Amino acid sequence: MSDQKIQSSKKTKSNKKLIGYLLLSVVGMFGFGFALVPLYDIMCEQLGINGKTNTEAASSQGIQVDTSRLVRVQFMSQVSPNMPWQFEPVQAQMDVHPGQVIRTSYRAVNNSNVAMIGQAVPSVAPGLAATHFNKIECFCFNHQPLQANTEAELPVIFYVDKDLPSSVNRLTLSYTLYDITESGKSSSQLDQDKNAIQSLSRGAPESFAQSSHSSPNELN
Repeated sequence: MSDQKIQSSKKTKSNKKLIGYLLLSVVGMFGFGFALVPLYDIMCEQLGINGKTNTEAASSQGIQVDTSRLVRVQFMSQVSPNMPWQFEPVQAQMDVHPGQVIRTSYRAVNNSNVAMIGQAVPSVAPGLAATHFNKIECFCFNHQPLQANTEAELPVIFYVDKDLPSSVNRLTLSYTLYDITESGKSSSQLDQDKNAIQSLSRGAPESFAQSSHSSPNELN
């Protein structure tokens, strides 16, 4: 066998090995891509950096107010696509002391011609602050039914934990409002929502009044 043929054979084997390594790398990266999302979710859950807040009412008993520190809380809102509601905070932001119990609210208007039911899902940024933001009362704990062309004021009572890391001096509370009208609820649940509509709904104003308040509404 000539030297040229031997070199050609070695080169072919080398190329095959290289292709094999590349294919294994692609398969490995593909598998890692599938595993990355659940791994990230687990890491966020363990470290408390996923931005999720408490889903049940927190207690305000025994909390202490840290008057030596102020934290700016910003309020934001968004509505899921194709949901014909207006939804916004009454106040854009406020400065609060950690441990101080604060009351604020959001306004929702159903601009459609039919009764609808909304559900708000909260989040806090940065995620590190989520476990230190405590909601004593929140409209997000319940469904929010509204008759056609009516509006409601939705209260939030909260406090920022005094153990909030000193590196965090600003946080954002955001709510996303979803349409759950066609969620296949039982007749008893529908009756409850109809009763709630009668008690919560009132005639919608022509437009929202834009609030310029920046001072917190502290509860005694």
